[in-house]
Amino acid sequence: MTLLLAPMEGLLDFVLRDVLTRVGGVDRCVSEFIRITGTLLPDKVFLRYLPELRHGGRTLAGVPVRAQLLGSDPVSMAENAARLAALGPEGIDLNFGCPANVVNRHGGGAALLKEPERIAAVVEAVRRAVPPHLPVSAKMRLGYHDASLARECAQAMQAGGACELVVHARTKADGYRPPAYWEQIPAVRDAISIPVVANGEIWTVADAQRCREVSGCSALMLGRGMVADPGLALAIRSADAGDADVPALPWSALQPHLSDFWRLVCEDLEPRQRAGRLKQWLNLLRRRFPEGEAAYQQVRTMTDQQDITQWLHRQPMPDPA
Repeated sequence: MTLLLAPMEGLLDFVLRDVLTRVGGVDRCVSEFIRITGTLLPDKVFLRYLPELRHGGRTLAGVPVRAQLLGSDPVSMAENAARLAALGPEGIDLNFGCPANVVNRHGGGAALLKEPERIAAVVEAVRRAVPPHLPVSAKMRLGYHDASLARECAQAMQAGGACELVVHARTKADGYRPPAYWEQIPAVRDAISIPVVANGEIWTVADAQRCREVSGCSALMLGRGMVADPGLALAIRSADAGDADVPALPWSALQPHLSDFWRLVCEDLEPRQRAGRLKQWLNLLRRRFPEGEAAYQQVRTMTDQQDITQWLHRQPMPDPA
């Protein structure tokens, strides 16, 4: 049973990866996508997206991070993958699922789901460009307008040399609107022989259990559900172990992680980004925690870093016992 932490542009970056993997339960992370156009990126760009490359390709909690690339030109993707591989990531993942119009207009992300033969060319070029021991995986949606080419796209990824496939169970047209169509994943699984990971709308332990049952996948990728409930992966593992009463992560246990998150944000992000990043996380946390709602309302209008730091220092700390 494998639990992966999803890549989420503008939300699940290296700061939040660091904090969420400290909470525990995650086997592997995937970075935000690194967009590849026609240029060979310098090492500093890869390191900006994946500071973990300085620590053996792992978060400070020891969880491996696979680097995700997004692009449509096989030559450029291969050249950048080779340069990235020299920096020692856990593996390389290829994005065929991003629904953003700005990406799709240039033929990247989910736009390639209309052309399985181009997908195969990209995957094959990357696979050939990196050392044989380095995993090359892929992430896709069910399709662009519909799921009519889902099987062909998955087969193209396998034919190109992908060793694993994450399926976000929505089309590009679906965006992020619920539901996720887990029932369409078995057709993809049946079309290929590499492992398939299910992704989309897994917010609770019950969701995880139903997703596994419907999709037939034992491995799951957690995204917004894990951001909203950082204890979700641990809770899924507890349920898998047969615990009748799955413990929920209490708000008091999360508070030190909030402080760590704010410290890392202040160390690593531009001043103009800092307050917004904390509010963004609190906005999702309030979905799961009543205390998160109260915290969000208190911080919502704050913009000054010192004010937010003082507010965090005033929060009651958990009982050491």
